[in-house]
Amino acid sequence: MRNKLPAKFSLMAGSVVAGFLTCAGAAHGQTLTEALAAAYMNNPKLLAARASLRSDDEAVPQALANWRPKVELSGDVARTHTHLNTRTAGRDQLRSPRNTSLDVTLPLYRGLRTNAGVTKAELDIKSARAGLLGTEQDVLLSAASAYMAVMRDQAVLDLNMKNEQVLWHQLEATQDRFRVGEITRTDVSQAEARLSGASADRIQAEGNLNNSRANYLNVIGEAPIKLQAPTKLGDLPTSLENAVSTAIKNHPDVVSKSFSEQAARENIKSVRGELLPTLNLLGKLSRGWESTTNDSQITTGRVMLDLTVPLYQKGSVFSRLRAAKQDAGQSLLNLEDSRRNARETATKAWETHETAKARINSISAQIKAAEIALEGVQREVEVGSRTILDVLDAEQELLDANVSLVRANRDQIIASFELRESIGRLTAKNLGLPVKIYDPTRHYKEIRSKWFGSNSSDQDPVGTKK
Repeated sequence: MRNKLPAKFSLMAGSVVAGFLTCAGAAHGQTLTEALAAAYMNNPKLLAARASLRSDDEAVPQALANWRPKVELSGDVARTHTHLNTRTAGRDQLRSPRNTSLDVTLPLYRGLRTNAGVTKAELDIKSARAGLLGTEQDVLLSAASAYMAVMRDQAVLDLNMKNEQVLWHQLEATQDRFRVGEITRTDVSQAEARLSGASADRIQAEGNLNNSRANYLNVIGEAPIKLQAPTKLGDLPTSLENAVSTAIKNHPDVVSKSFSEQAARENIKSVRGELLPTLNLLGKLSRGWESTTNDSQITTGRVMLDLTVPLYQKGSVFSRLRAAKQDAGQSLLNLEDSRRNARETATKAWETHETAKARINSISAQIKAAEIALEGVQREVEVGSRTILDVLDAEQELLDANVSLVRANRDQIIASFELRESIGRLTAKNLGLPVKIYDPTRHYKEIRSKWFGSNSSDQDPVGTKK
């Protein structure tokens, strides 16, 4: 009697694909949300970007320092020996002069450089915050890709393992039929060849899974354990036009470049201020002691205004002013380039997402047709109108279709993440991850007006206090 195992294979393959698509009734394992949360909290690339932003925050108090007084205390002690010769006698004199002074310098006017410098620093920080969101999106997209790669490769491995089992039983059935003279040796060789090919595919699938698991560990920081199939993302753009318009406004790179362009214009004001006068208020309190036979003490206090008018600085300021204008022009072009890139990225992400959905429908129809074709070939073999090779080909087509469906579902899910990333909504806050959302303004608010101290509440990863 003709072997019926290929029909069983189709059912088993379908169950593997179904397991990839849904986790209903499955034992609890790691979810995609949990993996994304782990990457958000522990990914070194993201943590380093946050530390870099905290370093950038310090540009504002440094700029504000130009409004603050500079206070210096100085002192000196000397020992002098003087020998006086007169006509009648010689005399030695020892002196121990001591001096202390307290100097205070308060900037009153710096040609509007301080205002421009503070504004530029604040704009640079806003640009860096947008860059941090971009890094966050990159990390979360990498985490989602790593998660889905493990699921895909595990499902493909399961399909290949089941195919290998089916082909093994197929070979046994073929050998039995050969021994009773129903088929030729060629049919047996064809079955053996397909089994060897299936074994090679299974070994390749195992290697692919190990590679995906290694990438998962690298991105998320922990090994994958019993991953659950994710649900598809909601809150996606409803049209291509909506996706493009949102991307042009909200993509982190566009936002970052916009603030950078504004900062470049403020830099022009800062450099131009070097051509204007500066006015400082100077205060000095000094006290000196002259130690001879009788100690004497002199105390002096002085307050003065210091006005400096730049007349000519060898042309260097004008050169830097011209350079600043060119930089501003370049920043504007970079902003336009970023907007164009955002438009292109959103368009591609939208089309990829729509294509992935259509591909799933097509492959699903292909699987149904392949299952019907396999059943038909099996019946035709029983009446002698088809060969074992035809059965093997039909089985391979069904396997390939199921593998394609697994990959298409992975691609569709990742495409939804890429679409969210293109419009600037692939963040922990937008995804509703169960984590404490990092506040990029907390450190800034803490140190903005800080006059003293070298520590802040946000320290380096090892908590080193300096």
